[in-house]
Order: sequence, then structure tokens, then C-alpha cells
Amino acid sequence: MEKLKAKVRLYWPLIKSLQTALLLTTGLAGYMSARCPVTTIPTMLGLGISLFLSISGSTILNMWYDRDIDAKMGRTAKRPLPAGLLTPKEALTAGLLLALIGVGIAAAMDAIFGLIIFAGLFFDVVVYTIWLKRKTAWSIVWGGISGGMPILAGRALGTGTIDLIGIALMLAILFWIPTHILTFSIRYHTDYRKAGVPTFPSTYGFQFTRGVIAISSVLAALAMGGAGLGIGMAWGYLRLMAVLSAGLLVLAIATMVNPSERVNFGLFKYASLYMLGSMLLVTL
Repeated sequence: MEKLKAKVRLYWPLIKSLQTALLLTTGLAGYMSARCPVTTIPTMLGLGISLFLSISGSTILNMWYDRDIDAKMGRTAKRPLPAGLLTPKEALTAGLLLALIGVGIAAAMDAIFGLIIFAGLFFDVVVYTIWLKRKTAWSIVWGGISGGMPILAGRALGTGTIDLIGIALMLAILFWIPTHILTFSIRYHTDYRKAGVPTFPSTYGFQFTRGVIAISSVLAALAMGGAGLGIGMAWGYLRLMAVLSAGLLVLAIATMVNPSERVNFGLFKYASLYMLGSMLLVTL
């Protein structure tokens, strides 16, 4: 039992639990925007399990492929794979197993749901990580598309189809992800440059990157607001969402007007809180 616990502690960092939890939350919110969770508990459980497994598997596969560049960056060098605590074969096996089970459960529940989950995994692992991440800073667009798949999948499972509201929710995630990722790439631009990974700061400069963050923040707020209107969200909730969006925009502008490590990291943290708050309003 102790050996099993020790092994689980090694694998756990591979799934990036906070990131996985956030994406899982968006998927559940997408479903609850269409269906009442109280009356569909078995479906909710299946949704949660399939998303958790497929997202975790996708993240582990990314870690497996990126183990060489992780070893070159100070913030990632101590991860289980570059540190030699797990072998590449162990990580690859775990990633494939979790991904296959997760997609399999999703496909068994609903064909459209399973197809969207598979598309998210394919865009994340094959298109973003393997094909584009080391070639172009614009790879984050495909990372954003894969990040929007859970909420689109949840909405599709609830409605039985891909509708405009689901697309708007997906676009909100797509436009939110640059706010999250680009602030991160600004903070750790030295690490990324050392690893040879092209980012917006290294390719276009910090000011241009901050401009992209501000624009994407506005687009994310507009897409989320449009989805809220389509769902029929009460005006009180819409006003709360507007306040959350205003906070995101103010911080994005602050990084342009008075750039600093503190403001940049504040935006990075607030972006996650913004998305969690927005998902809560969508479910309510």
C-alpha cells in the first residue's frame, strides 16, 4: 500500500491538478447550462469521470513529449520525468491508458460528446504539443481550441447537438486562454528562451504581447456575455459577470500602462478566478 501511495504521488504532478480541475469545471458548467444536474446525476458522474481521465491522459502525454524541454527550464526541471523519478515508458503508458479510457467512456455515453472529447485531445497533444509548440508562438491558438473543447462537449451532451451557445462558450475559453498563458510566458520568458520554445514575448516583444492580452480579454468577456444572454441568464448574474470582466480588462490595461512583475502575476491569478466565477454564474 505504501508503494502504491508513493507511485500515485509521483504520477499526480503529471496531470497538473489545478489546470485539470479548471477544465473539468468548464465541462460541468457547459452541461449544467443545458440540463439540471440534480435530475441527471448518473450522466453528470459519467461526464466528470470521462473528462477527468481524458484531460489527465492528454496532460501526461504532453509531459511525456516535452520532458526534454522541461529539463532545461528551472520551474519544470524537478518534475517527475525530467528528474528521472518516472521513466518515459511509465508516463506514456499511463497517459495512453487514461486517455483511451476517458474517450471510450465519452463515446459510449454519446457519439457527439465522445467526438468532441477526442478532438480536444488530438488538438492538444498532436497539433499543439507535437506539431506546433516548438515551431511557432501561434501554437497557443490550437491550445486554446483544445481548452475550449470540454465546455463545448458538456454543452453538447446536455443539448444533444452543437449549438451557438456552446460555440460562444468555447470561444470564451479560447479568448481567455491567451490572458492566462501569455501572462505566464511573460513571467517565465527566460526559461522558454532557454528551452528554445517560441513565445509571443520572445517573437513579438512584451508590449505587443500585453496588447494581445488586453484584446483577448475583451473578446472573452463579449463571448461569455453573449453565451449568458443566450442561456437566458438573469440580469443580476449578467451584471456580476460584467463586473468580473471589467476587473479582467482593468488588469490587462494596467499591464500595458504600468507593466510590472506584480501586475502581470496579478492578472495571471485573476484570470483563473475570473473563469471560475464565470462558470459558477453559468451554472446558476
